[in-house]
Amino acid sequence: MKFLTKITFFFYREYKLNLSGVQDILTNIIFFFVSIFIFIFSIGPDKETISLIGIGILWTLLLLSSTLSLRKFYQDDFENGNLLIIHLNGFSYGFIAILKTLSHFIFVQIPFLLSIPIACILLNISNEKLIYVFTSFTIGSLILSCLGSISSSMNLMNQRNYLLGSVIVMIFSVPIIIFSVGIINLEENFYSLTNILFGILLIVFAINPWASGLCLKLSLENN
Repeated sequence: MKFLTKITFFFYREYKLNLSGVQDILTNIIFFFVSIFIFIFSIGPDKETISLIGIGILWTLLLLSSTLSLRKFYQDDFENGNLLIIHLNGFSYGFIAILKTLSHFIFVQIPFLLSIPIACILLNISNEKLIYVFTSFTIGSLILSCLGSISSSMNLMNQRNYLLGSVIVMIFSVPIIIFSVGIINLEENFYSLTNILFGILLIVFAINPWASGLCLKLSLENN
């Protein structure tokens, strides 16, 4: 029971931190919609063309917008010593990685999830495909959060080049985009592609605590 209380306080703390930094979340969402308008203006008024490539545009911008938040995944807690305090409070490095990943998904990815219906209207994506967009993004965004955790923890040991983490996420996100777009465009293969995407999620979610936890441990020991 005491351990569950600690987890509750952890998420309450994350809630307060994200509430105080709500301008960062709003900036990410504004970047997302401004980028959509830029694509629309560059393509032109042809609704059929926008509808044809709208899914690819949507997922590309979701990926780029998500990487904007990687800088603060662990960096702030690492610099002010909160990571060490959380560890000394009874959480292993791997479990910290899991909690931070879930926190990133809840406070960063879900706002994008809520903005998807508006984005679908702008990109002329039919309402029939909306459920497929929600399904692919819910699974895919959690994978992106896991990849973000790994790359951000690696960045703690590489203070000179923060772009490396974003590059890593974008490279490993290619299969996610392929299957996510396939789920939406190939409706007859919905269940098979969803299972593949869910399998990728299980693999990445299993690797995340080990890889991120090791990087967090090495970073704190060498700090």
